[in-house]
Amino acid sequence: MIDWSTCPAVEWDPKRSSGAWVFRGTRVPVAALFENLEDGATVAEFIEWFPGTTEEQVRAVLDYAAHSALAV
Repeated sequence: MIDWSTCPAVEWDPKRSSGAWVFRGTRVPVAALFENLEDGATVAEFIEWFPGTTEEQVRAVLDYAAHSALAV
């Protein structure tokens, strides 16, 4: 499991989104990005479907996840 606590593109608030990690400034769970990408969505589609998320945030989350996976 990835420790998102040091990723600047996301935040966690137990009172919001059932305590899931979300894109900073939104209620969009980080998990939604991976679920949509697994289903074949593009980054551009994800950003369109989830207003408030930015390409910079998405790229930061993907980079963070990739680096976290390599560190294991």
